[in-house]
Parts: sequence; C-alpha cells; structure tokens
Amino acid sequence: MRAKTLVGGVASLTLLAALAVTAPAQAAVPSTPYAWKNAQIVGGGFIPGIVYSPSVSGLAYVRTDIGGAYRRDPGSSVWTPITDSIGWDDWGLTGIASLALDPNDGNKVYLAAGTYTNSWDPNNGAILRSGDRGASWARTTLPFKLGGNMPGRGMGERLAVDPNKGSVLYLGAPSGNGLWRSTDSGVTWAKVTAFPNPGTYAQDPNDPNGYLNDLQGVVWVTFDPRTGTAGNTTQTIYVGVADLQNTVYRSTDGGTTWTRLAGQPTGFLAHKGVLDSVNGYLYLATSDTGGPYDGGHGDVWRYATATGTWTQISPIPSSDVDNNYFGYSGLSVDRQHPGTLMVTAYSSWWPDTIIWRSTDNGATWSKIWDWTRYPSRSFRYTMDISASPWLDLKDPGARDAEVSPKLGWMTEALEINPFNSAEFLYGTGATLFGSDNLTNWDSGGTFTISVKAKGIEETSVQDLVSPPSGAPLLSALGDITGFRHDSLTTVPAATFNSNDWPTSTDIDFAESAPATVVRVGNCDVSTQKCLSYSTNGGTSWTAPAKQPTGVTGGGTVAVSADGTRYLWSPAGASVSVTANNGKTWTTSTGVPAGARVISDRVTATTFYAYANGTFYRSTNGGTSFTASAATGLPTESVRMSAVFGRAGDVWLAGGTATGAYGLWHSTDGGVTFTKLSTVEQADAVGFGKAATGATYPAIYTSAKIGGVRGIFRSDDAGATWVRINDDQHQYGWTGAVVIGDPRVYGRVYVGTNGRGIVYADPA
Repeated sequence: MRAKTLVGGVASLTLLAALAVTAPAQAAVPSTPYAWKNAQIVGGGFIPGIVYSPSVSGLAYVRTDIGGAYRRDPGSSVWTPITDSIGWDDWGLTGIASLALDPNDGNKVYLAAGTYTNSWDPNNGAILRSGDRGASWARTTLPFKLGGNMPGRGMGERLAVDPNKGSVLYLGAPSGNGLWRSTDSGVTWAKVTAFPNPGTYAQDPNDPNGYLNDLQGVVWVTFDPRTGTAGNTTQTIYVGVADLQNTVYRSTDGGTTWTRLAGQPTGFLAHKGVLDSVNGYLYLATSDTGGPYDGGHGDVWRYATATGTWTQISPIPSSDVDNNYFGYSGLSVDRQHPGTLMVTAYSSWWPDTIIWRSTDNGATWSKIWDWTRYPSRSFRYTMDISASPWLDLKDPGARDAEVSPKLGWMTEALEINPFNSAEFLYGTGATLFGSDNLTNWDSGGTFTISVKAKGIEETSVQDLVSPPSGAPLLSALGDITGFRHDSLTTVPAATFNSNDWPTSTDIDFAESAPATVVRVGNCDVSTQKCLSYSTNGGTSWTAPAKQPTGVTGGGTVAVSADGTRYLWSPAGASVSVTANNGKTWTTSTGVPAGARVISDRVTATTFYAYANGTFYRSTNGGTSFTASAATGLPTESVRMSAVFGRAGDVWLAGGTATGAYGLWHSTDGGVTFTKLSTVEQADAVGFGKAATGATYPAIYTSAKIGGVRGIFRSDDAGATWVRINDDQHQYGWTGAVVIGDPRVYGRVYVGTNGRGIVYADPA
C-alpha cells in the first residue's frame, strides 16, 4: 500500500494526502442552528502538556489526554477549544499525545493526535496541522497509533518544530516505531532509520490488555537553535527515549547520524529535556517510571553542552531514599532570566505535590512548602479556587499534613511564560493552576496560585438526568463523581462527595417524586457502599445500610416512578431491588446479572432491563422479570430510555456496524418493538419538552441519519428529524447520553468523553 525507499538514511514513506478532519455533512437531513456551550465545571481532568508561543506574547496552548486541545489568546484569561470539529469516526483524535508550535510563525500549530495504541482505538494516529491557530485543520494519517491516554503521556513534548527551519518537524513515536521527520510542514512523514533506539521501557510487560505493556517509545525532541541559521536546518538535536539505560541521544549533523549522549545518568527515564541556550545547559527531569501516576525515585541533571559535563542538581537526590519517593517532571526555564528554573515532583501524592525553584542554574533550590514541626507545614503560596470551588474535595481519607485544596497531583506539565517571568502555569490531574505574581517567591513574599482553567471542560460524562423540578441537571462523571447544577452557567460549589467515589457510573430520579435521586459508582467495596441516595434532589446523599453480596462496581440503577423502590444492577452481583432505602435487598429473578436497568416513568411497579439482545419487564416492582419475545434487537452497546408521562413507552438505541444497529420504539412495555426506518444508527436517546402544539415529547439522539453522524431532534415521535449540531461542534464520541430538558423546549444535554457536559438551545 505504501512504498519505501531509502533516501539519505531516512525511510521515505509516502502518506495519504492531507485530509480534512471531518467530511462535510450531507444535505439529506435538514439542520437548524443551535448555540453550543458547556455546563460550567471548569477543568475536571488531566493536563499533561502546556506550550507557550515563543513568538507571540500571551498566546498559549494546552493538551489533554482525551478531551482535545485548547488555545488561550493574548489578553484573554479564557481557553478556547480548538478540536471540537473532530467527529464520531475519528473520536480517537481527541487524545492529544503532543502539541508543537512554529517558533517563527505564531499562527502555525501542530497536534500529534491519537488516544490508544492498543485495540481500544481501531484507527491510527494523525498529525493535525493548522495555519490559523486551530480554527481549521488539515490531517495526515500516520502508519501507527499514538497514545494520548497511554502511560507516559506526561513526558514530552514528542512533537517539535525546527526553530530555524519551520518546514522541518520531528515526532517521537511509541510502540517501537522510533523517530519520524517531516520536511514539508507536517504534510508527509518519514521514519528516521538512522535513529538507533525506539525505546525499551514498558510499565508492565506482562499486561494482557495491551495498555501497560506498550513501549513508551521516543518521548521528547529538543533543538539547539544556536546550531542553525534562519532558513537552514538546526544541526544539534537532543532526543529523549524511554530506556532506563539509554535515555538521551544527540545529533550534531541535522539528524543524519545519532549517538548516545556520553556520561548520561542511567536507571531513570528523562521525562523532560529543556535547553537553556543562553547559558548552554540541557536540563533533564527524570523518574524511574514513565508516569503519570507512578514514580518512586528520580533526579534532576544539568548537562553543559560545551564541555559535556554532567552535574546532578536534584533538590532531593534519589540516593536519599527516605525523602525521595517520587519522580521529577514539570521542568521549565525562565526565558527572561535563563538561570531560573522550576521542577515538580509529579508523583508525590502525599502530603501534596512539590514544586521547586532555583535562580542559580539548579545549584540551590527553594521549596514551595516546607515542613515545620510534623504534621505542620509552612507555605510560600496562597490558594484561590474561587473559579472551581469544588476543588476543595474535603477528602475523608486525608491524613495528617494533607490540606484541601491540594496543590495537585500528576504535575507533569509546568511552564513559565517566556514573555513574563511573573506568570506560570502547571497542570494537575484535575485542573490547570497558575500564578500571576510568581516572582514574589524570589523576594521571600507569598504568591497566589489560582485556577487558570476557565474554558477548559474535560470531564468524561457517564450519565445525565434533567428532572421536571429542582435543579435542571444532575450528572454522573468519571474521576470527579458528579454535580448538581442549579445553574448551567455557574460552577457548582461542590461535587457529589458522599462515599468519595472517583467515578459515578449511573444516576436516576423518581419521575413523580423528583427529589428522590439514586446514584451508583465504582467504590472501594471494603469500606464503602457503591450506591447512594438523596431525598433532596442531590443536595446531600446517604449511603444505604447494606448492599447486595458480591458488588464490585457501580453498574446501572433505576428508581421507581414514585421513588419507593431502587432497582440496582451492580458489577459483580445479581440484579436486586430494595423497598427500604437499602436496609434489605431482594435478588430479582428472571433477569441476568449485568443487565442494564431503567424504570417506567409512569407506572411505579414497572421496571425494564436489557441484556444480550433480550428485553425484560417486571410488573411487580422489580421482584421478577419476564423476557420479551421481541427479536431482531441489537446485542451490544445498547442504551434505553422510557418516556415521561407515557406508561409503557420505551426506546432502545444501539448496536454495532456488523449487526443490528439503530433506534427501536415500543408502546406496549417492550412486548413488541418497531425499528425506525428513518435512523441508520443510534447510540443514545432521550426526551425533552414537546414543541408548541405537539403531543409527543421532543426526542434527541446521537445517531447517523441520512448518512450524517450528529445530534438530532424529532418533534413528531421520530417520523422526521433535524440535525441540531454542526461540523464545528461534534465532540468526538457522544454515545453515552443525550437527553432533553423537560422544562425548556429545544434544549439538549450531551455527555462527551473528555469535553465535559455540552448543552445547546436553538440559536
């Protein structure tokens, strides 16, 4: 399919022509304009990379592991998403493995995109390139996968632009694929066959899932701009490799030949390689693992490029095993004052992450916090989380010296603004922090760290509900539990923090008693219950006295229409029902474990379940179920929803491209189903307030209709549809949940996998 020829030590690989990220929508289905925005959370996920423009003051970008990339424009404090045009078929491109800017052209930005290197993502990675700061993109598909959400994703940057010749780019690849180069501004790419080491390190070589056992590969590229002139290729290039014995290589002839850098440290991986070209130092931040979660020891090194001398400059060296229990990353040099640098202990989880600062090339360091008398600490900073008050997680498991909110965790990315020494940004597992008065540190004063994530929304949404009264939106989220949104434009004050679940998997409310809400999630079953209920619309939560035997995770849950019964299908245990808030549980009969469950929205004694192509109904409050005789239904990836105000009215969405796939409707409680001929594929379905004059609620679905993938609305029970999103608002994969608002006609809520909760109203 692709021809290889050897040219100057490089295997030339002619790639497919550059493509648009998504094809234009077909005109088969009418569309109507909608205004799309996020229900405000601000942050909510890992920021593994931060890149300031070296040529435009105030211009900056961040990358996320599953939620795309963002741009902050000069003079603004709000981030703009720049990858929302990535569509359903290309969902993997929302994982950004690396980001690079042209140092001499402030409009050019490049993304190395791809989420997983294993079978979870069927598609190869791609280079996305833009000449208008991410307003539009062209794409070159690579002959291998990239891992924006794989182990080692905080190392980097893997992608880099030659500062002397912007048409030359390098990309460090994972999975043993080595080092790649483009000489035409990222349009085509060729493997650098002369590069000797594709990396040997994997977190767990025996992992059967193809996740932890993947080789983390070539992880950063750093140019020495002094060794080139404008328009000519930079001659000296440093490359970091995930190899515990050989982690840094160098070329001094523009990438033609490469050698292992002599005298380098061994036993560690260089997470970052940052060059101070003024003083002639290459700095390394190293760890014994690839992160971003793990890392038990590490060091910081300074390499004198003129003499080849290595100096260990660790704030706490790895040899001090009592005090060095982390790896180093988050390395940055102040370009206004090159002798000043900062580094993080990215894997210091307790009592907090650590940040150090040096003003003498790493000879001495000061620490962002210090021990006084255990467990007390002194702090050089104050914390302002007013933009995301929920970051005060009030962890019930906090020990001794821990404070809330924390400085962060997984702090792989830290950058000092190259035009403003007082500003720096750093990423955590939950948000983006930073300061505008950083230099107070050097004078012994206190500086302020505040949330800098306004505009960044990167939660993974598991489920959403919009009750007929109370708060308009309740959510079940990955990693940060979920929220009650009393206002879509205001950040909630706190998460659903009962039981302290990292991930909620499902949420439901009682249709005729909407203050009753039940939520399930993945918890520590040795100390917690994986279900929690609320009687005040999600304001506060209570764990039940008991849970069914064998529970290992959240699964799905349904609340009877009157709120008197909870039907739970947990991971690891049978479907069970309680009529007394979990004091006792009864195993449901006639329904398989693991079935997805919902309630009828009118009849309190009726529940529904679905598993492996079979629909089940209970008419005795979930005690027993009867299988429907309906056939031809999808066997995989099915989501179902019952219509409010209509007994026995149920819809199924789901399937796979190799089997039954689409949207089915039943008006007799699942005894029979009719497949909608107007819908080719569907993955989520929900309902909202009916249009004026209509007798049936508005239907919303994430589907393929008329050959077009998108979000659609029907005002006539599915007879006709209108597309309500557009090609600039696709959000990758949107198959988890799509619902309407029962109080506001036309309003739709969509759960994304990494771009938070998006909602829209007719424009």
